[in-house]
Parts: sequence; structure tokens; C-alpha cells
Amino acid sequence: ILKAAVGATLTSLGPARAAAAQAQEAPGARPAARHRIVDVHNHPYWLGHNPRKMVENMDRCGIERTWLLSWEVPEDEISPGYYATLNPLGIGIPFSDVVRSCEQFPDQFVAGYAIDPRRPYAREKLRSAVAIHGVRVYGELKLRAHYDDPDFIAMYRLCGDLRLPVLFHLDVVLPPGSVQTSRQWWYGGDLDRVERALEVCPDTVFIGHSPGFWREISGDAGVEPLAYPEGKPIRPGGKILKLLEKHPNFYCDLSAGSGHTALSRDLEFTRRFLVEHQDRCLFGRDDVDTKLHDLLISLALPDEALAKILSSNAYRLVPAPQA
Repeated sequence: ILKAAVGATLTSLGPARAAAAQAQEAPGARPAARHRIVDVHNHPYWLGHNPRKMVENMDRCGIERTWLLSWEVPEDEISPGYYATLNPLGIGIPFSDVVRSCEQFPDQFVAGYAIDPRRPYAREKLRSAVAIHGVRVYGELKLRAHYDDPDFIAMYRLCGDLRLPVLFHLDVVLPPGSVQTSRQWWYGGDLDRVERALEVCPDTVFIGHSPGFWREISGDAGVEPLAYPEGKPIRPGGKILKLLEKHPNFYCDLSAGSGHTALSRDLEFTRRFLVEHQDRCLFGRDDVDTKLHDLLISLALPDEALAKILSSNAYRLVPAPQA
């Protein structure tokens, strides 16, 4: 889920950046329609957008399908900063809002649902959600619990059986290794907890997202005090790269300020990263803008790599319904 607004300055890439500027006339305008686009990370009734407004925004941005994710969470685990952008009629992002949106626009939306694995009825309700409401994604998982908890592992294994990718959010206590002196809104633990889940659930696809995830693109994450280390070069040895090399069921969600900040820190590194891992990176927004699309176009990626990131990888994980 999108954190507070974060500015990320994109340095110039010469002719490629100029081409992107010509292709993008104004914020929210439709990108050049060279590739199909799937947004793997968005939410219903989010950022002032009801389902109709979201579909209108998708049309302007050239997006043909969006994964709509719930955020099923106890109220005392929600940072107060989120309330300005959430639907005031529920707690977090209720699955009922996902269902309502998907029923209204079934061709545009894919249903995501991440019931809290700590609930004793969680796996039964997920099975029912798949059978009745056509859930295709387990997400967004965002809870103040460690993601290698036994109840979570059992849920991930069910997701593997049901062929549901697990899209998770990480936030960590900062600075690294410290004890919080005032309440911080951490979620999930850290990437080491996720690695254990990857190891014991090899048949389940995991998709990482958020500041606690993307800071691990750089090898200095263990000493980096900022959640959003803007403009700092990427150092060798990032845990994300190691997990991509080691675990074929590990994917990256490029959405939100966290993804954009990580990708715009070191553009030469980013282009190499996206080309090398083009099969495991997914376009997402967690927003209603075109910022990520603009950045991807500016990098002048090989056409095959760009097509995979914008939609092919998403359709491989969640195929389009048969006509």
C-alpha cells in the first residue's frame, strides 16, 4: 500500500528520456499504446477513486487489467496516516470492497484477498473466496506479525495449491537493529523471514513490495537509516538480488513510492537489473499516476523485457479468463 507521498528525482537519460517526455503529454494521460499493461497492485475505493473512477483512470493510462487487493487487518495495526486515503466505511481495505468492484467491472479487475492467517477460519474462508468470488491473488499481506510464523506458512502452502501468488508488504524498524522508542508501523519482520517462507514453500510464488522490501536492493540496507534512501547509489550485495538468483518463486512488485525510489536511485544499475530479471519484475502502481511507466520508458529497455514487465509476467501468474 502506498505510503506518504514521496518525491523521487529522475536524472536525465538523454534521448530516451526526451522520447518519454514526448510520449507523455500530461500526468494521467494515456501512454503510447505499444504494449499491453497490467497493474498488479491497486486497491478499491483508494485515493479518492471508486470503481468507476478507477476504470476511467485505467483507460487514460492504457491499463487493461488491475489486480485489486484487499488489506484485511485489525484496526490497531493500521497507521493513522492511512485514514485519509481509505474508504471510511470499513477497516483497512475490506474484501467486500474488492468483490463489489469486481462484480461491477469483471473485465477490468482481478480479485485479491489476503485474510489474516492468524484467524482460525482463515484457510476455509480463502477456499470459499476462490470458489465463490474468483479470487486469483493472495494480497495484500500486510500485518504486524512475522511472515515465517507457522500459521502463515500453512496459508502460503494453501496458496501454492490454489495457484494464488502471495503479494506481501514489508516495513522494518529503523534504524536497522534498533529497538523502537516510539511506535513504528513495521509489517512482516524482514526479508530473512520471507526467505524462510520461500525455502519451505517452493510451490508458492511470492511477490515483494514496499519500503522494507525495496531498501534491500542495495547491499548497505543493514546500515541505511532511511526507509526511502533517495539518490544514493546501489551498493553490491543486495538481498533482493541474492533471493532472485536463489529462488525461482520470488518476484518483485515495482509499485508505489518505494519501488520508484529504488529504481530511480541508480539508473545504470536499474536498467541492468530489469533486463537481467525481466521474467521476475511486475508493473504496478499502488496509485493512480503514470510515474512508473514514465520511468520504464525512459530506460529504453529492450522491447521484449518491457513487454514482460508491463503485462506478460502478470498474465503468466494470473492468466486472463478464457472467453
